[in-house]
Amino acid sequence: MAASAALFHQPHCHSHCFTSKTSQTSLLKKPISSNYPIIRASSDNNPSQQKHTNRGGGGSGINIRDEARRRNVIHTHKFSAKYVPFNAGPSCTESYSLDEVVYRSQSGGLLDVQHDMGALKHYDGAYWKALFDSRVGKTTWPYGSGVWSKKEWVLPEIDSDDIVSAFEGNSNLFWAERFGKEFLQMNDLWVKHCGISHTGSFKDLGMTVLVSQVNRLKKMNKPVIGVGCASTGDTSAALSAYCASAGVPSIVFLPANKISIAQLVQPIANGAFVLSLDTDFDGCMQLIREVTSELPIYLANSLNSLRLEGQKTAAIEILQQFDWEVPDWVIVPGGNLGNIYAFYKGFQMCKELGLVDRIPRLVCAQAANANPLYLYYKSGWKDFKPVRANTTFASAIQIGDPVSIDRAVYALKNCDGIVEEATEEELMDVSAQADSTGMFVCPHTGVALSALIKLRCKGVIGKTDKTVVVSTAHGLKFTQSKIDYHSQNIKDMACRLANPPVSVKADFGSVMDVLKKYLLSKEPKY
Repeated sequence: MAASAALFHQPHCHSHCFTSKTSQTSLLKKPISSNYPIIRASSDNNPSQQKHTNRGGGGSGINIRDEARRRNVIHTHKFSAKYVPFNAGPSCTESYSLDEVVYRSQSGGLLDVQHDMGALKHYDGAYWKALFDSRVGKTTWPYGSGVWSKKEWVLPEIDSDDIVSAFEGNSNLFWAERFGKEFLQMNDLWVKHCGISHTGSFKDLGMTVLVSQVNRLKKMNKPVIGVGCASTGDTSAALSAYCASAGVPSIVFLPANKISIAQLVQPIANGAFVLSLDTDFDGCMQLIREVTSELPIYLANSLNSLRLEGQKTAAIEILQQFDWEVPDWVIVPGGNLGNIYAFYKGFQMCKELGLVDRIPRLVCAQAANANPLYLYYKSGWKDFKPVRANTTFASAIQIGDPVSIDRAVYALKNCDGIVEEATEEELMDVSAQADSTGMFVCPHTGVALSALIKLRCKGVIGKTDKTVVVSTAHGLKFTQSKIDYHSQNIKDMACRLANPPVSVKADFGSVMDVLKKYLLSKEPKY
């Protein structure tokens, strides 16, 4: 027991930071990679002419990582980023290297990743648009990823050989034509389907960044053995998959009996060490924060601002997919509230670096059963109070005490944003409505679509406004909720759009009678 305690004892320079001591334990010793690409200065400012070595051919034995080691991407100015206290004033001098294991500022506040915008501004907006566009659809490591195609804006100093990626991102942005026209009288409604991703949710965008940095830290002999998170499902799926890819142990705290089987099976299948705890997400979050302050386990929740660097690339992708035209509205489901800030940060960065001249208005959509941000917004931002989150079909946002509340409020205030909510019946009915037009949405997307309907009915969102609804996860992860709805098996819910199968005798006459009745109901009525 004493030996175990000695192994995990961490000397502290701050209560919020592990100190790097390579002598702490032999378990932490790993050779540092020497395969770093050489970055050379150049006056070349054209992304299409960036120099790189020839790619290996079919029988060369060279894989895409080998190519990345040999390739010299050239920029005149070296890009960098660091941790700073979130929303600190210009007089604040507190900062940390991204290679430090630190989650809070000295005052206990949130941290943010701050990029050297001066260096990035040496290249104009046209340069960045051309560079990002040139990487789409490629298999070049690591730029085939929608996240890492923006590497200079994400983790500029990480070596490509340390990156852990499943070529996430580049997700579908589709025109929701029928839903928009029939139910909202809108001709320009779009859905950004972040659920079309490696583990079926937007969490992959942040996790590739976080696990890549952990991979780098382990090679630097930093005191990190594994990575841990509290999760309502999707975070644990992403963490376990990326950790498995990197060969890094993952530890997951889940609230017992509060996530779908499809979500639970993902971390189990990927070899995570899963603890099912008799509490809610907020209880799991409190425990993982306490544990990671004592053990060499790197915290993977959105308290860690690295994840938001990956998630912000979805906003940049939306602009890219619209050929750098800015939509009027972007609606994002909100639970722990890191994502609404990530979208704001991505849009704002594009504006500051000259890719666009404005940013969209953001809407954060919450489930009424877990709506602390909505209540805070309705109070005029006067008095924030955490709530005890009640059960919601939108289980990934069933969070009553969001970590990123300050980030979300900052984002919404700076884009003239709005917060809306959806009841359980509203989110399930609109999910069924959307599915009837060819979608297959998760309940969280149902929350966002409900918010859209309410704002459209109030006239806040106009019929010609270019509007994007962010779908955060794939509907296939939430099939039980759809089964219950269409079986009309949800207590105190009418399930008015349920479409259960019809039982029919297996004879020609009976089948014909049922089909004739069905077809008659579908005839146009003039």
